[in-house]
Order: sequence, then C-alpha cells, then structure tokens
Amino acid sequence: MSTRGSTSGVIYVHSSPSAVCPHVEWAISGALGVKTELRWTAQPAAPGQLRAECAWTGEPGIGAKLVSALRAWPMLRFEVTEDPSPGMDGQRFCHAPGLGLWRACTSANGDIVVGEDQLRTLAANSRSPESFSHRVEQLLGAAWDDALEPFRRAGDGAPVTWLHRVG
Repeated sequence: MSTRGSTSGVIYVHSSPSAVCPHVEWAISGALGVKTELRWTAQPAAPGQLRAECAWTGEPGIGAKLVSALRAWPMLRFEVTEDPSPGMDGQRFCHAPGLGLWRACTSANGDIVVGEDQLRTLAANSRSPESFSHRVEQLLGAAWDDALEPFRRAGDGAPVTWLHRVG
C-alpha cells in the first residue's frame, strides 16, 4: 500500500451478458491487483443478464481505474463508488448503455457535491428557470439514476464479495 492511505468502495455490475462476466472479473482483477471471482446472480430487471457486487479496499484513485477497466464493455450497466479518504473526495461513477459515463464527487455521507464554479457556470449559462433545473438534474446524474434504479432494486439482498488490493 502506498503512503496515501487506503479507501474502500463498492462495484455494482447491475447487468452483464453471461459471456462477458469472466472478462469483467479479469478487468477488476487487473485494476485491483488481486484475483477476483464474483458471485453472479440472475438480474430480474433484464432476463438473461447477470449481476454481481463486490466491496473493495485499496489506494485512493482505484475507483477511476476500475471504471476505466469496465468501460471496455459499453453494454454493461455498472456503478463504482469510492469513499472519501484523507485529502480526497469520494466519487461515484455510473454507466448505462445509451447514456455513457457520469461522475461526481461525493461527501462523507454519500451526497453528490456540486462545486461553486460548477454552479456559477450553470447559472451564467442558463437561459430560463427550466434550463437551470435541467442542468442541475444533469449535474446530479438524474438520467443515470432513472436508468439504473430498476436494476438496483432487483439486486436487493444479493450476495456481496469482499476484495482487497494487494499493496
């Protein structure tokens, strides 16, 4: 482990074709530096697809590395969270087919953090209250939440695998 400390997070693969599942495990293994075997279960929200979750620990910044590895399969629906660590904001990444990738910083309790520069730019470029509202929804990832929520609910009670990055 580096001197930057460690953090933790969760990988939610909400839906994956079964043929892609071994590739997802290899990608996660490569990002974390530890062999990964996930417990795949049926995804009721997408018949024929599988889902898995795994909690991870590692150096700050591993969340982005995991996302880079998983983006190789645009048909995947996934989320990666990284908890805040000393000197580092938390992060949340969401990916949904047709929408692509969304990323935001998160606070210690998991809320999305929108910076003052983002708000000033949004306010300066919004032409109407509706435009402002729409742009706030974009910053908060509303379209990704709408697209992923049925897959999140379908995973309630699913098994979680715990992974630790080797240092």
